[in-house]
Amino acid sequence: MPENLPDITLLLVDDHPVVRNGLRGMFEAADGFTVLAEAPDGVRAVELAAELDPDVILMDLRMPGGGGLDAITELTRRGIRSRVLVLTTWDTDTDTLPAIEAGATGYLLKDAPQDELFNAVRQAAAGRTVLSPAVASRLVSAVRSPAPAPLAARERQVLELVAKGTSNRDIARELFISEATVKTHLSHVFTKLGVTDRAAAVAKGYDQGILGRD
Repeated sequence: MPENLPDITLLLVDDHPVVRNGLRGMFEAADGFTVLAEAPDGVRAVELAAELDPDVILMDLRMPGGGGLDAITELTRRGIRSRVLVLTTWDTDTDTLPAIEAGATGYLLKDAPQDELFNAVRQAAAGRTVLSPAVASRLVSAVRSPAPAPLAARERQVLELVAKGTSNRDIARELFISEATVKTHLSHVFTKLGVTDRAAAVAKGYDQGILGRD
């Protein structure tokens, strides 16, 4: 980086100290970067971002104590100028799309070469979108794929009961079906909504207007 340009300032966010230490060492050994601080979770990341105003936040997604997606959403809500570059081992649709939609500038996998990571940080600092090839392919496929299939009437009934906190056993009793059938309906619901658990299904149900209708 030319000497007349200031260093790009960084905030490192990951729940694994070894990963944070490795990233810090990597960036501190390179010209043009300054690591301001580290955070072990998304909650602390938001606090430090508001306090230190880094140019780029390297953000892991799945962290106990506060995930990266919630942090990205909160940073965007607060209007914090820092660019968020997701750096994670996960490249599934349920991770990639929400992170980009929440406001992440870029999305890289942790196996990215060092030079690719450095270049991604520079691009993110300049406000340019950065995506690893695997993630870019997933986004293109998601855009080209048809809209998700609507829930069948019984699947919606099961989801409505899940939203009320009803157990599989009680859902089976109420709908006069077996627990195995309840699980099958839930599996179909998860697939159609693109989620992996009950809480996410309920959240997606409200977001898509499946739940909460008159």
